[in-house]
Amino acid sequence: MKQSAGIVVGDKSKKTKWCLTPGGERMEKAKVIELKETILEDNNADAQALRQELKAQKTCLMNLMSSPGSGKTSTLLALKPHFEGKIKWGVMEADIDSDVDANTLIEARVPSIQLHTGGMCHLDADMTRQGIRAFERDDLDFVVLENIGNLVCPAEFDTGANLNLTILSVPEGDDKPAKYPLMYEVSDVLVINKIDALPVFDFRKDYVEACAKRLNPQIKIFYISAKTGEGVKELADYLLEKIQEVNA
Repeated sequence: MKQSAGIVVGDKSKKTKWCLTPGGERMEKAKVIELKETILEDNNADAQALRQELKAQKTCLMNLMSSPGSGKTSTLLALKPHFEGKIKWGVMEADIDSDVDANTLIEARVPSIQLHTGGMCHLDADMTRQGIRAFERDDLDFVVLENIGNLVCPAEFDTGANLNLTILSVPEGDDKPAKYPLMYEVSDVLVINKIDALPVFDFRKDYVEACAKRLNPQIKIFYISAKTGEGVKELADYLLEKIQEVNA
C-alpha cells in the first residue's frame, strides 16, 4: 500500500518572502517544500513511471549526490555560464533543514526550490515528483535534484533520474569508492572536484579511477575545479549532450 503524499508549503503570510543579497539587493527567497515520505511496494516501478512522465514533457532529470561539502552547489554555479542560452533548467535543493543553497542559486538567477525532508536522509521517486511539481512549469529541459549530502542512503533509492552524478572532492580522500561502493555502482558520472587542491593532499587519481571502474566499468570520470573553472566546460558539454539525447 502507498500512504498518501502531498506538498505542504509554509504559510507565506507568516513568513518573510524576501531576503537581502550580500550586496544589499532585495531578492525573493526560495520556495520551501516540506516533503511527505511515500511508502511504496516498489519504488523502482514508481521511478520508472516518473521517467516516462518526464520523457513526455521532454525534461531530463539528474540526481546529484555526494558527501556534505564536496561542492555540489558550487559545481552547479560553475556550470551555469555554460548552460546560458542553451537550456532552461532548475534545481531542487534537498536538505533536512535550511534554505541556504536554494537561495544561493536564486541569487545567481537559477530557478531553485528547497526541499525539506523532515529528517530523512534520502529522497525516493514520489518525493522527487513532489518537488518537480512545485516548480509549476513543464518547460524545463533539465532539472537537477541536489540530493542530501550522504554517501549511503541516497544511493539506495531510485529517484526517477535519467542520470546519476556523484561528486568526490580531493580533500575527502581517495578511499571513498572502496568504502561506499554502492554509490559508485549506481552512478553514471563521477566528478572529482577541487583538483586545485591536489598539490596539498595525497590523492591517488589512478587508485580512484581503478576502484570506480571496477565497480562500474561504464562510469564516466571528469576532473574539475569549481573554484578555478578547470575542466568545467568539458563536463558541461557532456551534460548538454546527454540532455539532448534524453529529450530527443
